[in-house]
Formats: sequence, structure tokens, C-alpha cells
Amino acid sequence: MKNYIKILFVSTFIVLVVLVGCSDLEEEPKSILAPEGFFQSYSDVEAAIFGIYGRMTSDVAWGGEFTQALLLLSDMVDVGNPGAASQNFEINEFRATAENYYSSIIWTRAFDIINAANTTIKGARQINADESIKLRLEAEARALRAIAYFTYVQVFGDMPYFDAPVTEVAEAVSIGKTPESEIYIKIIEDLDFAFVKGRLPDEYAASARTRVSRGTVAAALASVHLTRENWQKSYDNAKWLIDHKGDFGYDLVDDYQDLFNSSKQNGIEEHILAVDFLGQQRHSDNDDTMSPLTGVGGVSGSAGGWSIIVPSMDVYDDWDDRDYRKGVAFDTTVVNGNGESVHYSNFAAVKRPHIAKYNRFMGNNSGSGRRSDFNYTIFRYAEVLLIAAEALNELNGPNAEAQGYVNQVRARARIWPDAVSTFPPDVNPTGLDKNSFRDLVLEERRLELSFEYKRWFDIKRRNLGDEVFKGVNSLEPQPNFNSSEHYYLPIPQSEVDINPKMGL
Repeated sequence: MKNYIKILFVSTFIVLVVLVGCSDLEEEPKSILAPEGFFQSYSDVEAAIFGIYGRMTSDVAWGGEFTQALLLLSDMVDVGNPGAASQNFEINEFRATAENYYSSIIWTRAFDIINAANTTIKGARQINADESIKLRLEAEARALRAIAYFTYVQVFGDMPYFDAPVTEVAEAVSIGKTPESEIYIKIIEDLDFAFVKGRLPDEYAASARTRVSRGTVAAALASVHLTRENWQKSYDNAKWLIDHKGDFGYDLVDDYQDLFNSSKQNGIEEHILAVDFLGQQRHSDNDDTMSPLTGVGGVSGSAGGWSIIVPSMDVYDDWDDRDYRKGVAFDTTVVNGNGESVHYSNFAAVKRPHIAKYNRFMGNNSGSGRRSDFNYTIFRYAEVLLIAAEALNELNGPNAEAQGYVNQVRARARIWPDAVSTFPPDVNPTGLDKNSFRDLVLEERRLELSFEYKRWFDIKRRNLGDEVFKGVNSLEPQPNFNSSEHYYLPIPQSEVDINPKMGL
């Protein structure tokens, strides 16, 4: 039997972690085989919960490998450096097969996270503690399981659904796939369980945004229902969170740049859930590579990198210079290690503007930008506003309330460090119908959430692939795209070889 199957399903259950400061999670893995022998107290289960976060705080999860695949699948970036690994070109050009590297590592880490959550849920149910404490612990673990399944079912579609720890290899290699629609039912069940009042806190100490709160669950429910086109439930959850934002300390920050400045991210009011990396600390995972992946190849100093994930030139040219978010999202000029300014026309590897969100203010790092202090967001408040606008439009058309949510996001985009601009303007309701407002909201999401791993999911759920990759206005033409097969990554061939049910 292949060793990685054992690693995936048997020996990756619990990580013992220490909560550092207000929000940083520091973890040192301790593998076990029998959860019954580990969980004796509240602190044991909480340590296991931190272990779930630790698995998310990884280069193969939100730190680089998985997220670069999502970026390359979108219509916002190309592979920049011609010397990049072949798997990058395969993903970007929709030529990935079941042998693709990204399919394999994403699949493996998905079930690593899910199994850790299942083990923690079992532990929460068996400890000797007050029922309210047990429910709180179970609610947090179930919310994390739901967020993991929601993330990965969008990537793979039908996949195995596990609601209990897998401790036998035979079980892991014999289970079949669960239909995507049924997995979503399970996701919503977990989130509904976690949303029950009193089970999760509204806030943590120092407004830490790296643990699941009741507000996180509301945001997740709004996003899940949006993806399933359950417009009323999506709107209801988003509207509830908007109406109760003060209970959670949520709001838009004044300066869009602060969202991507590691020194200002801990406790920042716009983050609803973030994955938090620790600068220069190397243990288990905690290795994010987004800074070098998006950094400028051939340039010395902190701005340097590998030029792997680089925006298409049309993406840059199409974005209006009057929008403050453009300057935050892109680097057109960087300073090298000698203090010299280098314009993108003189970049050695790829002569295009590069992504600046993960490179400009990554904070304490290993010198190459790896192992930074950066917090990568899973949900933030601006997205909740746009979810509410999109769902409400599907219910009632582009009424004043729906327009108002978009206008809040645009108003923040007008705030420059030294002035307030008039661009982008508020939504002009003249001539707006449901279709045109839908397009407007999706475009607003593309800009507001640029390079934040959301665009591919928007393309998929709205079936935009033919338009954005083959249409006359395509910003990143990809003639290989086929809507009948390319909205999902293939299940790894190694999994199919071991369990033929994965190929059915």
C-alpha cells in the first residue's frame, strides 16, 4: 500500500499547538493513531482545533500551492516565467490531467484537514465536560470541516464525504464518491449547527480573526448559499451579518492597502476569517510562498521573486488608473536591493506589472519573502456586502438596497492616502436591469477581490468560462478551455489506481 495513503488518512490527526499573542497560531505536530487515547480534557480538544488551523496554514493549502492553482485557473493571471514548472502551464492552459501535481497535493491536503476536523469532533463529543463547552468545541470543528469541504468540493466536485475519523486504510481505499449536491447538504448542516446562538463566540481576545466565530459562520453560509443559487438564504445570512456587524467588530477599513499590510492585519476589522502565518518560523507547515511566487524575477531585495504568477497585461490595462485598488494590487515599479527603482519595462524575467498584494508589506520573513507574517483572508466584510448585493438582485432586481451595498465598496475605493477621488462613482441606476446589475456586481468582485482566490469560483458558479476565456473581450484568452470538463480539477490518478471508484 502506498505510504501517502497512510499519511493522508491515518497518521495526520492531531497537532499540538500553542496560541501565541492575540492571534498567531504556532504549531508543532504530534501524530496519533487513536483519538480515544488522546482526548481527556477541554485543552486536548482545543489543541486539536488549533491543529486544523495549522494544516490550513501551509504552503500546500492557503500559503501558495493551492492558491496559485486557483489564481492560474482564473482569467486574471498567466504563468510569467517561461522557466516555470510544467504543472503551472498545464493548469493555466487547461491541459491538466489526472497526473498533474496540483491535483495530487490539493487532494491530499484536503483530506488531511477534513480528517483532522473529524477527529476533533469525535474528541469534543467524548470528553468529560459541561455540555455547553462540548458543543462549542464541536461547533468550531464542524464549521472548519464545512469550510474545508466547501473549498474543495468547488475544485473537485463529487468526492468522498467523511463524517468520522478514518483509522483504517481499507476504509479509505474502498469508499466511493458522494455527489456534490449531497456534500453541500452536509456543509450546510455543519454550518447551521455551528450558527446556533451561544455555541460560538462573537469575538475572541483582541478581536483575533484567525478563529471561527459566529460571524464567520454567517459569512460562510451566505457564500455557500450564493454558490448554490439559494438567493433568499444567501441574502438572509449576508443581511444578518451586515445588520449585526457591530456585535462582531466588522466593517470596511478606510485604507484598502491596510488589508495587505502584515503589520496591520491582526485584529483588522474587515477580516472575518484569515489564515495566519508566522514570520521566519519553520515547523511542520507555516511556509507561505505567495510573495516569491508573485515577486519580480531577477530583482534583488524584498521585491524579488520568481515571476511565476503574473497578471496578464490586458488585466492591468483594462483597470482604470483612477481606482485606488489598482495601485494596491499591482507593482509597476519596485526598489531592488541596491535602492534603485526598476520599472516593469526593465524587469528581467517578465516585463509586466506584478501582483503587489502579497509582496509589498509581507513583514518579518525569511529574506526571500517566504515564511512571512502575512494573513491570507478566506472571508472579509467587503465580500459580504457584494454577496448581499448579488443575491438581492436575483430576488428583487437592482433596488436601492442592492445598489447601496456596491456603493459602500466603491466609496472605500475612492479613498486615497492623501485625497478622496470621485472614481469609481456610485452605481448609476439609469438603465439598470437584473442582468446588467449582475454583471456589474461580478465585475466589482473581480476588482475588489483581485488575486484573492475568489475569481475562479465566480467563473465556475456563473458558468463564465466561454465568455472570459474565449470571448471577444477576454483579458486572458485560453482556447483550450472546455466548459464540459474544465470546471473541475481531475482526481489524482494515484487515487484512482488505488481505489477505482474514484474514476467512476
